[in-house]
Amino acid sequence: MIVGTAGHIDHGKTTLVRALTGVDTDRLPEEKRRGISIELGYAFLDAPQADERIGFIDVPGHERLVHTMLAGATGIDYGLLLVAADDGVMPQTREHLAVLSLLGLSRGAVAVTKVDRSDVERVAAVQDEVAALLDGTSLAGAPVLPVSAQTGAGLAALRELLFDAARSTAQRATEGAAFRLAIDRAFTLAGVGTVVTGTVHAGRVQIGDELAITPSAKGLRARVRSLHAQNHVVTEAHAGQRCAVALVGISKDDIERGQWLTAPHAALETQRLDATLTLWHGEAKPLRSGTPVHVHIGASDVMGTVAVLDRPEAQDALAPGARGRVQIVLNQPIAAWRGDHVVLRDNSASRTLAGGEVLDPFAPTRYRRTPQRLVELAAWSLPHAEARLAALLAAATNGVALRRWACAEGLDTAALPPLPEGSLRTIDATEGDWALGAEHRAMVRAAVLTALQVFHTQRPDELGPDAGRLRRLAAPRLREPLWRALLAALLVQGEVVVRGSFVHLPEHGFRLSAADQRLAQKIAPLLAAAGFEGSWARDLARATNESEALMRTTLARLASGGELHQVVKDLFYPTDCMLKLAALARGVAAEHGGEVTAGTFRDATDLGRKRAIQLLEYFDHVGLLRRVGDVHRLRSDSTVFAGEAV
Repeated sequence: MIVGTAGHIDHGKTTLVRALTGVDTDRLPEEKRRGISIELGYAFLDAPQADERIGFIDVPGHERLVHTMLAGATGIDYGLLLVAADDGVMPQTREHLAVLSLLGLSRGAVAVTKVDRSDVERVAAVQDEVAALLDGTSLAGAPVLPVSAQTGAGLAALRELLFDAARSTAQRATEGAAFRLAIDRAFTLAGVGTVVTGTVHAGRVQIGDELAITPSAKGLRARVRSLHAQNHVVTEAHAGQRCAVALVGISKDDIERGQWLTAPHAALETQRLDATLTLWHGEAKPLRSGTPVHVHIGASDVMGTVAVLDRPEAQDALAPGARGRVQIVLNQPIAAWRGDHVVLRDNSASRTLAGGEVLDPFAPTRYRRTPQRLVELAAWSLPHAEARLAALLAAATNGVALRRWACAEGLDTAALPPLPEGSLRTIDATEGDWALGAEHRAMVRAAVLTALQVFHTQRPDELGPDAGRLRRLAAPRLREPLWRALLAALLVQGEVVVRGSFVHLPEHGFRLSAADQRLAQKIAPLLAAAGFEGSWARDLARATNESEALMRTTLARLASGGELHQVVKDLFYPTDCMLKLAALARGVAAEHGGEVTAGTFRDATDLGRKRAIQLLEYFDHVGLLRRVGDVHRLRSDSTVFAGEAV
């Protein structure tokens, strides 16, 4: 269990921790000289059970150091608020209580300290004052214990209270959760190297693991050399522990408080996140959209602005004590995951305003208040990951990016919840893992079949639209990997037929006229002889003594029927030749990491550069390749020009 101390400056936090643990958490010379905590301090107390250890995070109490207090408070399990008997409740007492409450901390206690300096009546009055202060907060009804670090009065009862709390502390999730540690300190240790410390928020880590530092413009990675958890040397650390990680391959100067140490697949950074937020009931004014704030998540503190998404009574504001959904736009990137606690302080960092939880760290820039988006946020608000994913699939008309969703959830990609029955899932080497809910899958299927029926009615002489055109007609916003997977499923089920790159209903046949059949027979040997160079309409007309107009009409009909392929205007290839060219493109991609360039394809086909480019662009169009910058990447799941399949 991790205990976080809180309270006004000079109310005895460090002294009480020393009395409980024997450890002086003031480690800096300036702290020793001034007698106050400036940085986070750490100490540990062994519970009666040999394998349990309570960690203490001793935070500064000075009003100017609340940002440092917040860096330690976001990872605690139990709050210990201190109020000196001779002073009573002071300004930072109230603010630290607000922080603990807005972090959603419901387990804690209050220690009325320095009781040796006050009489019994004064101590009782302070206890009553504290109990009244707790009303209306998440710590309402928490135990209030009188103690003295000097005489030892009440320390035994406080220790027993902490031991009981430690025994009832639920273990944080580790199975399926990606490792995440909020860095609150970084330093260099002689003979060890770079060391970072922080609270492990999720998952587990072992010596030798490779980890990412995020956010980081350099894409920093490092390997774990050694571990200390709860101040013990260990080979593995897990969620809920204070941890020191010695890293290989990174300098201390590359790391700063507010960054995270994470499993590489969970590393993310964002400047726009959606969250659910509660405005502190003691605030005098509503929180309005556009308000500049300090945003605290993990150990980070960055500036940002708030946009209220829920608008009760058409007011663009959140009332004191009210809870609602907001979007937070940040001035610089941070790392944040679904469920992380967020605390807002005012622009001048003089008081704590609000707190809540991150819903979606990948919040959209546009359409953030539409009914569709609010339904998605309702899905993000559900308590369990499996329910959240099912609700998102039901809400997302164009599918869910599963790897991105797992990253936002801080989950290992191998630990994805099972998809609801009837969902469509596909994996694309370029665009990742995607899923489409059963209801939306059925809607797209119906749209495809309707679009084909309309096309056949309006153009009975054509075989059907090509796959790209059909997508534009039926599901223009559906992600392409999902579109290809859906089309392949319809083909397997016999609901559509695919010939070349054209799609049609099974009952729709394609018949050539007698004139077209005659001309097709005449040009067949010429098309075959042209090989990879292809045949131009004017050359075919000249060779057969036919008019160019008639030749173009027949070639167009043959292309619309899937017999030929028009790579550019008036340039045609037979299907057999395109199969060979596609096989060469696949071979080139296999030799070059999935990429095909104009140069490598030119060399494989002995064509000129211009013709190679024209063919590659046609393969992009029909879905065999995908243009990425100056290269064409093979679509790993594409079966275009693989025999007679899609």
